[in-house]
Amino acid sequence: MEYITNKIVVVAIFILIVTMIETLAYSTRISGARVKLIATALSLFSTLVIVSRFSTMIQQPLTAKLIAEVPDGNKLNFIEDQYRILIGVTSVGVLLGILLFPTFINIFSRAIIQLSNERGSIISTIGKQLNPTGMKKIISCFRVPKLKFLQGITFKTIPKRLFVVNVIVSAVFTIGVLSSLYASMLVPEDYAQAALMSSGVINGIATILLTLFIDPKASVLADRVMKNQCDYVYLKSYSLTMISSKFVGTIVAQLLFIPAAYYVAWFAEWI
Repeated sequence: MEYITNKIVVVAIFILIVTMIETLAYSTRISGARVKLIATALSLFSTLVIVSRFSTMIQQPLTAKLIAEVPDGNKLNFIEDQYRILIGVTSVGVLLGILLFPTFINIFSRAIIQLSNERGSIISTIGKQLNPTGMKKIISCFRVPKLKFLQGITFKTIPKRLFVVNVIVSAVFTIGVLSSLYASMLVPEDYAQAALMSSGVINGIATILLTLFIDPKASVLADRVMKNQCDYVYLKSYSLTMISSKFVGTIVAQLLFIPAAYYVAWFAEWI
């Protein structure tokens, strides 16, 4: 397929890794509850989220450069196919994160304890694992996903409203940059920059939704589990809700990609 170029492979690998990190970040609260170090776990979670958000900023120039290399002809269809591949890669990244979830619960449990011992130094924590002994311990954390992890989780323990909200947030994050870049090809050249800059507004709205409706609930839930005011299964249900809704969100993103691009194009001309 002619639209699969070396550059899109590089971008796809980058997105795959970033998405996997974002998905695995949700295991930190479970790890924190296991080792009774919730505050340290939240610090690690925040670090992973910051890394993923910064990576999203790097993604924009990488994906924008794909437009400059589109061959003459039907550019819109060509770039749409390429961007849909990247959205599909995002779904694969979430799936890989889900498969590695049990493994990283163990890895992050070790990391949280080490981070606490190192008094919050991320660099020192990582440095102490970069040796044969540390690598062996990390490898020993590998776990194959089993249905046993879902034990106790029922429809009642799953937060349905949170699932729906995170589907929307995940879909918006997935297409925020891509729809804005695509929209820049739909508008006259004078409005292209306005369309490009709209990705910040789109992702900003998703970040606000995340901050207002998702993160506070997760933090309160983790605290309640630590104080034995809530069963541990509810924290597992929260994590399952977040990673499964994130995957569904990447699927929904395929449906919203083009409509969102036309909305951004309209908005760029309207303002």
